Amino acid sequence: QVQLVESGGGLVQAGESLTLSCAASGNIFSIVTMGWYRQVPGKQRELVARVTIDGTTSYADSSVKGRFTISRDNAKNTVFLQMNSLKPEDTATYYCNANSIRTPWGTFPEFWGQGTLVTVSA
Repeated sequence: QVQLVESGGGLVQAGESLTLSCAASGNIFSIVTMGWYRQVPGKQRELVARVTIDGTTSYADSSVKGRFTISRDNAKNTVFLQMNSLKPEDTATYYCNANSIRTPWGTFPEFWGQGTLVTVSA
């Protein structure tokens, strides 16, 4: 059984920083892609950033590029999202995603974390 556990969310003021962490547990050989998505009530979940096993990163759009940095520790199956210069519009529930997870029982397509709330006050 694979589980993703997020941490690091909370309430901050505009301009401050937060770092989210997500650790994948279970009997895992490797995870091809890990990423962060976010969702606000009434809207679809949207990609924020993702990073492949070789360290290639991509960011959804210019609103986070330059402020957010995604990274991962392959040995610990952990992904991080460093968020700087936070804005009220970054307020959302942030979800960790793991894609193509190789285990002794085969390759699983996708797992999601339970979400962590980030609230940025003006």
